[in-house]
Amino acid sequence: MTKFLADENVPLEAVKALKRKGLDIVSVIELKPGLKDKEVLNLANKEERIIVTFDKDFGELVVRQRAKVKGLILLRFIPRSSQQVAEKIWQVLESEIPLENNLLVVREHTIRVIKLKS
Repeated sequence: MTKFLADENVPLEAVKALKRKGLDIVSVIELKPGLKDKEVLNLANKEERIIVTFDKDFGELVVRQRAKVKGLILLRFIPRSSQQVAEKIWQVLESEIPLENNLLVVREHTIRVIKLKS
């Protein structure tokens, strides 16, 4: 089963909604608020979780700096509500796009998949 780590910028209500749907997702807010991006990466790697974030710095870390990560879902849309964020993440998961070793750039109506170097 795939596990996820939501960055602090993902609304906690969205994380809770996804948990209610049975997703194994935890939020940095619940674990260790205030972690720096590299610490979030380390935590995700230690727990073998895919990162979900609105922070494009993570894209920079995994693409340009080649930081190790199981997978990254980068949300690039303006969130209207926690519910909308949860629904968008759920849509991504239902799309069956491979998450591991990929960076998914999720916009309002598109998902771009970037293969990560292992």
